[in-house]
Amino acid sequence: MSVDKSSLEAKAREGSGKGAARKLRAQGLVPAVVYGKHLEKPVHVAVNPKAVKQAINTPHKFNTLIQLKLDSATHQVLLKDYQTDPLSREILHVDFIDVRDNEQVKVNVPLVLVGKAVGTADGGLLTQARRELEVWALPQAIPEKIEVDVTPLKIAQALHINDIKLPQGVSVKTNVNYTLAVVSAPEREEAGPAAAAAPAAAAAAPAAGAKAGDAKAGDAKAAAPAKAPAKK
Repeated sequence: MSVDKSSLEAKAREGSGKGAARKLRAQGLVPAVVYGKHLEKPVHVAVNPKAVKQAINTPHKFNTLIQLKLDSATHQVLLKDYQTDPLSREILHVDFIDVRDNEQVKVNVPLVLVGKAVGTADGGLLTQARRELEVWALPQAIPEKIEVDVTPLKIAQALHINDIKLPQGVSVKTNVNYTLAVVSAPEREEAGPAAAAAPAAAAAAPAAGAKAGDAKAGDAKAAAPAKAPAKK
């Protein structure tokens, strides 16, 4: 699978700081930097923020290969990060990373669970522990997503990173066999104190009513006036 590609125009820029950034924004541009181990030093450029959004508007999103055109030179880059205004959410600054076709790059790829775990039919709950996988791949081989079939999972079973088959040319560099998904057992409903006390309270109610009736009857007898002696 090849990665999506886009092109993006850039302009060389000089100066830094808030003043220079304000001048760029007045022109509809924002500051950006291209980093890379093959570059003598970071390349400072200016780009159109709307064009940046358009460039990554592909199924690969952040992992879209961008041909960044700067004067007569072209840098193949990935969008590494960007800063936005907390209120307007407009892009304020962009970081690109220079990538080469013959060298693997570290990227985050969406993890998509497919199928229906058999344990869910018995009341189990499927939980996805990770939404993304940090993988290494050649730029041209970065997958759009990684799909994993969870159908065989039963209750109390989990899927780990070592259990899955990654696409060709994609690898994970970790010593931890971390969990990707798990089917947990259904929670059992236990009778709480209030529920346990209800039958006892119900049984006690008639007895209490009977005692109250006896007490009322006794009070009535005590309150009845004595009969006057018969006249002779």
